[in-house]
Amino acid sequence: MRLFAAVLPPEDVTAALADEVAVLQGLPGADGLRWTGRPGWHLTLAFYGEVDDDVVPDLSARLARAARRTAPFELALRGGGQFGRGRALWTGAEGGLATLRLLADRAESAGRRAGVEMGEHRRYKPHLTLARSRQSFDVRPYVEALSGFTGPTWTVTDLALVRSNLPESGVPGEQPRYEAVARSPLGAAG
Repeated sequence: MRLFAAVLPPEDVTAALADEVAVLQGLPGADGLRWTGRPGWHLTLAFYGEVDDDVVPDLSARLARAARRTAPFELALRGGGQFGRGRALWTGAEGGLATLRLLADRAESAGRRAGVEMGEHRRYKPHLTLARSRQSFDVRPYVEALSGFTGPTWTVTDLALVRSNLPESGVPGEQPRYEAVARSPLGAAG
């Protein structure tokens, strides 16, 4: 199964972001982007790709240990940016970024120790993807519109292991489906 570790924002945070995204979708040219559906909003900590079913219990246990070793922390979605000349438009985060990066490092390490092929390590850039494009796209107006955005602050209390189900129908605009297969509380005793 295709898996990644993530922080999942709560409902009030995604509701505030949805209001902001509705404004962005009203900007000229917005129909040239593939917008990420609200159910898919997450901050990826570590991407594992295809993981054999027999590896998942060990990976889950290692993520639970990583979560227990990390104290809950505050976070808010803020601002915006792009990757790959407009191929990805995202909102960033503020607050406990040092702890978020630590949790991302621990999630990556959990994958490596469970035997997941992780590829080359890259410095973690906290972001929640809002839209994508198959080609270069001038997202500067969207990044500018996001510059004043700050969502509600929330306390991150768990780490999620998420399964990504990619579209198979070939229907244009169909979104991947995500399901949390495990959630591990941060800072739990033990």
